[in-house]
Amino acid sequence: MSGLRYVYAICRPLGAPLQSQLTGVAGDPPRLLNHHGLIAVVSHVPERDFAEKPLREHLEDLDWLTATARAHQGVIDALTVVTTPLPLRLGTVFRDDSGLRTMMEEREDYFRRTLDRLQGRVEWGVKVYTEPEPEAEPAAASGDGRPGQKAASGRDYLRQRRQSVRAHEDKWQQAEQFASRLHERLSAYAEDSRLHAPQNPALSGVSGRNVLNAAYLVSRVHSEEFVELVDRTKGEVPGMRVELTGPWAAYSFAEEFTGEGDR
Repeated sequence: MSGLRYVYAICRPLGAPLQSQLTGVAGDPPRLLNHHGLIAVVSHVPERDFAEKPLREHLEDLDWLTATARAHQGVIDALTVVTTPLPLRLGTVFRDDSGLRTMMEEREDYFRRTLDRLQGRVEWGVKVYTEPEPEAEPAAASGDGRPGQKAASGRDYLRQRRQSVRAHEDKWQQAEQFASRLHERLSAYAEDSRLHAPQNPALSGVSGRNVLNAAYLVSRVHSEEFVELVDRTKGEVPGMRVELTGPWAAYSFAEEFTGEGDR
């Protein structure tokens, strides 16, 4: 079939079929390409959108990128139900089956080793935020030269400002200590963990300041206990918000391979 090959993931042969109505990137249902006992999950996508130059331009289009990322993740989620996939990066494209098979052959040892390590495991994400608090603005200094004004009011203003800054610093230190303890506790339970950079609230649109952004690799059979462990920490410290996401395919634990395609 004509068109480029968009690759979602590499996995072992599936134990059950994918959903029959599953649609992938560019509206094309995912297909399975078998090579030496490994499976590449692919869709056929048009060259006009996914060749190197147009793809680079599309990645600057937020609406296009959002729709493509949603379709990509939909296939990964469906795979996670029936197998343990090794997800590849968004926008991994090959010119044809031959180029894809060549890549699989060159990376065969890595794929097998990583799939063995990820087998039966999923990724859980945990974020901790400090809840935003409305700041009480110190009373303005009123020593403006008018009759009856006290010169001490300026000192009062500065003292209140220092107290506000100190309270903010204390809260931030408490948040970091809580996040550090939580990460240590969850890492001891998980099989592996990754710390990601805190999210920028201006970009994420989430309220509060992100003090922990971590991923944990957890066995499927122990995932329920992991979720309960996270739930027990919620409300442990006032002003801290703990968010749990997942289970996901183990994106954070497959970083050795970037998924660069051969265009």
